[in-house]
Amino acid sequence: MKKQMIWTALATAVLATLSISASAQNIAIVNGKAVPSSRVEALKEQVARSGRPITPEVEGQIKDEVITREIFMQEAQKRGLDATDDYKNQLDLARQTILIRELFNEFQKTAAVTDADVQAEYDKFVAANGGKEYRARHILVETRAQADAIVASLKKGGKFEDIAKKQSKDPGSGANGGDLDWAAPGNFVKEFSEAMVALKKGEVSAPVQSQFGFHIIRLDDVREAQLPKLEDVKQQIVQQMTQQRMAAFQQELRAKAKVE
Repeated sequence: MKKQMIWTALATAVLATLSISASAQNIAIVNGKAVPSSRVEALKEQVARSGRPITPEVEGQIKDEVITREIFMQEAQKRGLDATDDYKNQLDLARQTILIRELFNEFQKTAAVTDADVQAEYDKFVAANGGKEYRARHILVETRAQADAIVASLKKGGKFEDIAKKQSKDPGSGANGGDLDWAAPGNFVKEFSEAMVALKKGEVSAPVQSQFGFHIIRLDDVREAQLPKLEDVKQQIVQQMTQQRMAAFQQELRAKAKVE
């Protein structure tokens, strides 16, 4: 008899433990249906991703939201809305969206941009944009005769900036007295850049013809290229490389797919 009482007490204790464990996995029972705490954790994760801190107050709001959703969902199911074609189509689209997002998240983890990748990309940028920068002005006109007349006017003491404002057909630089700001030669068409780099500081070129018309160029200054430091552009490089890798991954999948 005593032994049976001991086993009964143990069984009662085990059942009580299991009941507590089960209730800990749920946040509420709505109309007899358990609402799992995993829904709260999933919604908390979404809120955290948005940058909002999970305070005790916010956590309470999330729990209320999960319970409210369960109430509304049960009512929708009671009315048979989960059996409609519209619901099924929307559910299929949502499933696709979630799976695709998970696919891309997994890819980004395996193709993360490393510091070595960033350094290599920055080195390529420096190699392509290093060297010298030129501060030049130009006056752009349509005909050789106009260009020759401007050169003659400059030789007689005409002010380059004033002539550029009045006669240059380049609206961007003309309003600023022909100023093109600091730029590498590669930023200009070949005819222009070749003439510009051949000038000495303060020298004015003869008319230079390009696809845009005739240029009169004045070189104001030359300096070593002022490139941003790696730490200043690192995040931009990471973002750009991540987008490039994602685009390549998507293109690869499309190329391999058999679409009939």
